[in-house]
Amino acid sequence: MSKTERELRQDIVEVGRLIYQKGWVAANDGNISVRLDDQRVLCTPTGVSKGMMKPEDLVICDMDGNKLEGHLERTSEIAMHLTVYKLRPDVRAVVHAHPPVATGFAAAGRALTEALLPEVIIGLGCVPLAEYGLPGTEELIKPMLPLIPKYDAILMANHGAVCYGEDVYKAFFKMETVEHYARILLVAELLGGARVLPKVEVQKLLEARGRYGIRRHSAPEPGCPLAAEELSQQERFLLTRDELVDLVAAVLKAARVC
Repeated sequence: MSKTERELRQDIVEVGRLIYQKGWVAANDGNISVRLDDQRVLCTPTGVSKGMMKPEDLVICDMDGNKLEGHLERTSEIAMHLTVYKLRPDVRAVVHAHPPVATGFAAAGRALTEALLPEVIIGLGCVPLAEYGLPGTEELIKPMLPLIPKYDAILMANHGAVCYGEDVYKAFFKMETVEHYARILLVAELLGGARVLPKVEVQKLLEARGRYGIRRHSAPEPGCPLAAEELSQQERFLLTRDELVDLVAAVLKAARVC
């Protein structure tokens, strides 16, 4: 049964509270949207903490980003959300945040392509890295264009991550999986290096996605190999061990767990 606009507003407010409590955003960071219909999108406002929003703060805009309803201004990154909706008719919600460990990988120029966890491979495939673009401009979107049709989660260099799905909770859960995976990968590398699954096991998992009702992507893609044999040592471990120690200290502090 389709939810009412009032229910969708409450869903966005709840997800905003969750990403704020988890430390995935600070101050007024991040943005969330839900597609109301083919012509309208409900989105978070600019300049408001995602942990302190009220349902009436949300803004409705059209598919060109023009505000239709709301007493506040829509997020400055609405164009990114609209691009996802235009390229992915199956997507009904988008969540953009800055989860500290995943964003640490993005800031280091590293995609999350290690084939470590079956659940991640089945649920997401891999999480590619889009090159840096100035937030709030077309330059942010251009590097994402070839990735959006193929993946449900994307790291954004020196920026954060964006996830999308059939509803706002599924988009949120994908963001949660991305950050959880990034934490595990970071710990594995600090302990001497991640032991990835062989290519044959990865292929089995990718083939199993259809049985779980998950949209199949054309992964592995160039630059998103999901297998140890296709990653050089330099590609797998771009940071030295000392640099990784500094990185984990920084991201754990940011995540409020140290």
